[in-house]
Amino acid sequence: MISKDKMSVTVGVAFVWFTTQFGGGFASGNQLRQYFVQFGIWAFVTCIMTQFLGAFFQWYALKYAKKHEVYDYRSFNNSFYGKYAPIFSNLYELVYIVTICVAPAAAFATGVSTMESAFGINHWVGTIFVGIFIFAVAVYGTNVVRKVAATLSVLIVAGLLIVYIPNIIAQWGDISANISASMANPAPFGKALWIGFVYAAFQLASIGLLVQHAKPFASPDDAKTSMVQGFFVNVLICLMAVVGLMAIANDPNFATESIPLLILVNRGVAPGVLRPIISILIVLGSVSTAVNMIAGMSNRVCSSLDKNFDPTAKPGVKVIVVTLICTVVAFGIAQLGLNKIVAVGYKYLGYLTIPVIMIPYLVHMAATKFDTKD
Repeated sequence: MISKDKMSVTVGVAFVWFTTQFGGGFASGNQLRQYFVQFGIWAFVTCIMTQFLGAFFQWYALKYAKKHEVYDYRSFNNSFYGKYAPIFSNLYELVYIVTICVAPAAAFATGVSTMESAFGINHWVGTIFVGIFIFAVAVYGTNVVRKVAATLSVLIVAGLLIVYIPNIIAQWGDISANISASMANPAPFGKALWIGFVYAAFQLASIGLLVQHAKPFASPDDAKTSMVQGFFVNVLICLMAVVGLMAIANDPNFATESIPLLILVNRGVAPGVLRPIISILIVLGSVSTAVNMIAGMSNRVCSSLDKNFDPTAKPGVKVIVVTLICTVVAFGIAQLGLNKIVAVGYKYLGYLTIPVIMIPYLVHMAATKFDTKD
């Protein structure tokens, strides 16, 4: 486990963002295919755009949370939306219900199917393992979540470099040929921009969960530092993944494969070695998203049941029961399958997030001069 002495709080929170985004859809390459790679050359533009939007909106939320000391998402929303809170706080509850159905479900679907296909683990054995891992980490609250996120992120980044770099080098001919082909016959830029915007929107559905991690900041200024750090890490990883997947963009199975990243590995360098590495990464990346989402929901529910609830204290019966229920619900939704969750669930989550989060946040920024107006 990475200790607090070795990793600053700002970096830890940046990695919470990273692991929240690096979920089942992203880890498998499924999400990258759907929202970036299918648009060819425009993927590089929209990849940077989406990470900037994420960093921008999350910076503002973290800054506000620390300044006003509101850390569970209901308290944050009630304060942030002000006199409109009866409308928008409840709308955010709807956003979160959809999010808790989609993101952890994708984690279950991806983690279990990867364990089954890569290691031959029985579906139900894999399901129990993933469920216990998510439950055990999430039940111990936000401090443990942040530390686990940081630890997993370092492992994930290291593993991605090991997997992607040699394959990008070895398959550079295919990558450059597919990029050149997409430049000669580019996809509609307007559609690529809109789909990228939808991607950024549904990633912001979890913004209310991120604010719980602002509490250890020394000051609101730490929010900027954290999100700048997160932006560069996320852009680097996202661009590297997009470049790598460009190698298989014309593969006949690319459009339908649930875990397209394995296509890249199987036809690349040392697949016997790298396949288990990327498979483990997919499982870790998947469950890290579910851990963060479920911990936030547990914090929210327990805070509403007990005004003296301390998320840093030893978990009691309420925390255990609420976390268990959330984990079971995520499992149930996962049975719909990863492709449907990524293509349909995430898209409509993005549509819902635009009027509930993105537009109100921009209005708040303008009306309060970025929360500097008394």
